[in-house]
Amino acid sequence: MKEALLYEKLEDKKVKCHLCNHYCIIPDGKRGICQVRENRGGILYSLVYEKLIAANVDPIEKKPFFHFLPGSLSFSIATVGCNFRCKHCQNWSISQMPRDKGEIQGERVPPERIVMEALRTGCESISYTYTEPTVFFEYAYETSKLAKEKGLKNLFVTNGYMSKEALQLIAPYLDGANVDLKSANEAFYKEICGASLSPVLENVQTMKKLGIWVEVTTLLIPTLNDSEEELRTIARLLRDIEPSIPWHVTAFHPDYKLLHIPPTPRSVLKKAREIGLSEGLRYVYSGNIPGDEGENTYCWNCHKILIRRWGFKVLENHIKESKCPHCGAEIDGVGL
Repeated sequence: MKEALLYEKLEDKKVKCHLCNHYCIIPDGKRGICQVRENRGGILYSLVYEKLIAANVDPIEKKPFFHFLPGSLSFSIATVGCNFRCKHCQNWSISQMPRDKGEIQGERVPPERIVMEALRTGCESISYTYTEPTVFFEYAYETSKLAKEKGLKNLFVTNGYMSKEALQLIAPYLDGANVDLKSANEAFYKEICGASLSPVLENVQTMKKLGIWVEVTTLLIPTLNDSEEELRTIARLLRDIEPSIPWHVTAFHPDYKLLHIPPTPRSVLKKAREIGLSEGLRYVYSGNIPGDEGENTYCWNCHKILIRRWGFKVLENHIKESKCPHCGAEIDGVGL
């Protein structure tokens, strides 16, 4: 165990966690919503520090990041736990393990070893992913500092619900974030995820101001968040923050507690991509359908293909020094 960062002590040995926007008040002997931070005698502890549940070498496109070091590898890690309770979670077996099974599993792996393995396997970045990295913040924070010293980039694949305090603390070491914007509907966030929409949008804005590269993913779930009105609202929200934010619209498949809902039709992804582009976003991608034209990167100015992909593999990359070779337009991103 490790004493947690970002909490305050209250009366009667209660504590208030300042890690995410739930701001849990936790009595002695109890845990927060994430189920991996526990109050013991008025001191808040992380139960997942150095307890690795997953570690893989992934294409960075799998996160997905399409405008950050395209074609590179990212060392991807996670612990158990999450501060959301999404009914459609596709990594529920580890994200919801502490809640559903009452277990906290993981192998003890110190930050130094993670950085060493990332370098050994030829990765250019470390992605804190699979579950919500905010809940293993202390682990991610220590790892990211060491990674930065060794020239590695740090990436969060996140629901975007971290507190402003947490975001400010990690910002000097965080190079990019893919934020899962699950809906533009407050009721969806409350009923399906157990959270709220506004902190996510605020954090996307804050990340941009802090100089963190941001991409956004929305998993389109038939009948729940895939109406034209909702898709147009999401596109406009992102455009108003920054039109250069890449938006990934990805296909749902039945999982966890939403087994009764069918997979997302290809036509819905195509419609979502068209809506995003028509509303002024520069880059909109369709995901989970290998071979679809929406996997490719096009110049926002002349519309020529710049990066051709198949699934998570980059087949061609024609961007030269972050510019379109056809019209000279600046292509937004990092390491293009």
